[in-house]
Amino acid sequence: MDLLHSLTLGDLLRENRRRFPLKNAVACGGERWTFPEMDDRVNRLANALLGIGFEPGDRVLWLGQNCHRLFECLFAVAKIGGIVVPANWRQTAPELAFQIDDVDARVVFWQDEEIGDAVRDARAAATSDTLWLQHDATGGDTYESFVAAGAATDPDVDVDPMSAVLAIYTAAFGGRPNGALLSHLGFIMENLQVALLQRLDADAIYLNSGPLFHVGSFMTTMATFQQGGTNVFMPRFDAEEFCRIVDAERCTTGYVVGNIMDRVVDANRDGKYDLTSMRLPGTPEWNKMVNAEVTPWSRNAGGYGQTEVNGLVTFRGIGGGHEGTHGRTLPVAQLRIVDENDEELLPGEVGEIVVRGPTAMVGYLHRPEVNSHRQRGGWHHTFDLGRREGDGSITFIGPMTTMIKSGVENIYPAEVEAAIARHPGVAEVCVIGVPDPVWDQSVKAIVVRAPDREVTEDEIIVHCKRNIASYKKPKSVEFTDALPRDANGMIDRDAVDEAFGGGGYPGPKRTRG
Repeated sequence: MDLLHSLTLGDLLRENRRRFPLKNAVACGGERWTFPEMDDRVNRLANALLGIGFEPGDRVLWLGQNCHRLFECLFAVAKIGGIVVPANWRQTAPELAFQIDDVDARVVFWQDEEIGDAVRDARAAATSDTLWLQHDATGGDTYESFVAAGAATDPDVDVDPMSAVLAIYTAAFGGRPNGALLSHLGFIMENLQVALLQRLDADAIYLNSGPLFHVGSFMTTMATFQQGGTNVFMPRFDAEEFCRIVDAERCTTGYVVGNIMDRVVDANRDGKYDLTSMRLPGTPEWNKMVNAEVTPWSRNAGGYGQTEVNGLVTFRGIGGGHEGTHGRTLPVAQLRIVDENDEELLPGEVGEIVVRGPTAMVGYLHRPEVNSHRQRGGWHHTFDLGRREGDGSITFIGPMTTMIKSGVENIYPAEVEAAIARHPGVAEVCVIGVPDPVWDQSVKAIVVRAPDREVTEDEIIVHCKRNIASYKKPKSVEFTDALPRDANGMIDRDAVDEAFGGGGYPGPKRTRG
């Protein structure tokens, strides 16, 4: 390996130790550590792991909520070529047991508070033989006793920057969840773009209130760290505690999505907490409490991405105005729109989004056959549909599900559903293919009307003709009071097919995951 030109997450910590020796790297509860202090703890943890036979590629599983210790785990395994896996602590015991066995970690760090019963049940059901250490306790068989046993010297391990360092489990679209493996270099490249758009620098203080088992939370965490800023951790979101921590730590930004902003505003209506250190703009009520700063991200937040591409691979904040709804590709990645033969399509045509570059995942943990399919031809196949517009920007349409074959035309339900969903009389829609004696299949839309709205079959079909190519419009529309759903609350397409006459699809159904 070319050490002269390599850079890993462990190297970022080593350098932050040198360039910011007096700055706090992390704050969590009553604890805070400067970059040198954090580096010492990371070294101790890394050496303790080496002491039990930890080897490159081995895993550490985190069964707990947000904490500076999870952050330490990430950098400890980064220094010795390992992988940290933060589990979704909201899972049931059977789901956790599956993940424990699937990860097959060398060490499991677990938490008792709030989730202890589920973790213990999962441990009893799992078969993986591993070392279990509690992180929210003191004494023997705990995280802190394990760290204390390691030497503070920096471990001398060569690590490949393209090796995996973090595994985030994705939703179980294919029947079981998969651990997407993200690399050192992928993080470093993504961090630079996030920092640029969010205007993060060494003065940034980021409140980690979002769950760190989601890559969307990790994006700003890592960008803040790379810039030399401070990461503040709270176990889980609580509006009152959010306000208290912002006031106490003078946080400049935080994980604020969905209705979190409204909940914070409600919690601080009496002005008990000083939130003026926050630079993140938002609603008028929120802006009265903070010191909002407009950034390229806040002007046009979001983009297209998935866990497998390290968060976002397109950003709305890149390149100013654009025709596409999801912005432009970040400068360190390539994106194409391809047909079912993996041939690139022309602008304006809908196909699968494929990606390549350092921010694409290394692969899925323990899924060689899936990896071979998802990474064929040297591209990561997202199983998502999109379109490149004439100005080069990207429009994300939806996940690829079953393709409908009508004559010689390929029709993707997600595109037709997106068009129908824009009709004000439609609350929900599922598009299926039904056998057709002439065309093999025809398109059928199953529609739930919006409350107190009347919409007819003809109106839906005419609406589609105005928004998508005529051959993609439904031949028939059937209305229903509700669409069947699976255990995860998603529309159960197999059940819709069975109930409304779907079938005749070309080949196996193609699903994400």
